Amino acid sequence: MFKNIYDVRPVEAALYFLPIQTRMPLKFGPETLTEVTCVRVRLTVEDRAGRRAVGWGETPLSVQWVWPSSASYAARLVALQDLTCALASAWASFDYWGHPLEIGHAFTQARLDTLRAEVSSSLDCQPTGPIPHLAALVCSSAFDLALYDAYGQLHQKPVYDTFQLPYLNRSLETFLEPAADSSVNFQGRMPAEFLTQTRPDSLVAWHLVGGKDPLEPADLTGAEPDDGYPVLLADWIQRDGLTCLKVKLTGIDAAWDYHRLVRVGDIAVKHGCLWLSADFNCTVLDPSYVNEILDRLLIEHPRLYGMILYVEQPFPYELIKHPIDVRSVVARKPLFMDESAHDWRMVNLGRSLGWSGVALKTCKTLTGAILSLCWARAHGMTMMVQDLTNPMLAQIPHVLLAAYAGTIMGVETNSMQFYPEASLPETAVHPGLYQRRQGRINLTTLNGPGFGYKIEQIQRSLPEPALVATA
Repeated sequence: MFKNIYDVRPVEAALYFLPIQTRMPLKFGPETLTEVTCVRVRLTVEDRAGRRAVGWGETPLSVQWVWPSSASYAARLVALQDLTCALASAWASFDYWGHPLEIGHAFTQARLDTLRAEVSSSLDCQPTGPIPHLAALVCSSAFDLALYDAYGQLHQKPVYDTFQLPYLNRSLETFLEPAADSSVNFQGRMPAEFLTQTRPDSLVAWHLVGGKDPLEPADLTGAEPDDGYPVLLADWIQRDGLTCLKVKLTGIDAAWDYHRLVRVGDIAVKHGCLWLSADFNCTVLDPSYVNEILDRLLIEHPRLYGMILYVEQPFPYELIKHPIDVRSVVARKPLFMDESAHDWRMVNLGRSLGWSGVALKTCKTLTGAILSLCWARAHGMTMMVQDLTNPMLAQIPHVLLAAYAGTIMGVETNSMQFYPEASLPETAVHPGLYQRRQGRINLTTLNGPGFGYKIEQIQRSLPEPALVATA
């Protein structure tokens, strides 16, 4: 049997938990985020000749986003940390050779849901229901990212230079199946075919307008931070030169949602912004809710209606449980899957229900994002890359995915709004990634092998690992 000299396997995983407090509360859907624990992973890989290399991955465990529930935040966080520890041992002992895309796909298929079920059943303080699949993907994503970085370090190649021969052993037909109504053929095709061939040096930055964000002076309560960073929306727009605003809505209060869009839109127009997006955060059960807001906006504020570039995931996460036909929304505005797009199979189901685009996130594993991107692009769907309020190292694979995905308009990036101080060591090395200037972020410092972190230059002190697992 042929053994590719570029193949690797994971042999060790070290796990760190890094807690962060937000400077402002982030309201989305029914919950509010005031703190987050980031998972950082140091993963060691080995090739067939015994050479080893280390890579890094990181993601926020955004509990409220991955696991909407009436259970306490603390109980859900503990459950996700328990799962992440179990994943560290499983990744370190996963005896599978190949490219990170092949290893990551095999791990998700063979181990992820089994571990999710085991940890869910063993929880001392059982939250309402088992750990969701989306939450398990987020817990696993830091290991998946670290695997790609380690692979690039070992072979001294940027990650996105390896989505082709001779690094991959298999082409896309072994991972993906075309939609039944399409003429798409994945035979012999590599992911590189679906990626941007020349990476841009900068990207348009989308600013997040959270549900609790003060828009104007009358919204101030006196509890806002006085830390040198903007608070009001107009100040953010002017300081960062913003042109694109993503508006968080409730999905359960149509009057509030409509007036929020109008208020944000009026400020956007006054200060020269060009684009808006509307994010209903998976709480809508009937397309008429979205349609009526859009139709009213078209009649009463046609300029603001025209500024809405797309609508993001109004409907519940689980498409199988909630197979809502969304074509009436798409007739008005492009509609992007986010939380529902766990993998290409869910993208396939979404397309059959009328969804027109996919919002990719590295926090659902880079492996899943790349395969979903290839499937969606082959079937004529458009792409965005959305943020999980990614600080520190998590920002870097996030913006690289957007740079290579060929999104319809830049990338959402908002960690500098909610915890800018958390990323100061990384900012010293990559200032353009953590500061939005003239409405853009700058990627020119990202070069070299792996994700181009330049980890040796980042002066960050880490705690002792929560766990070190070996094969």
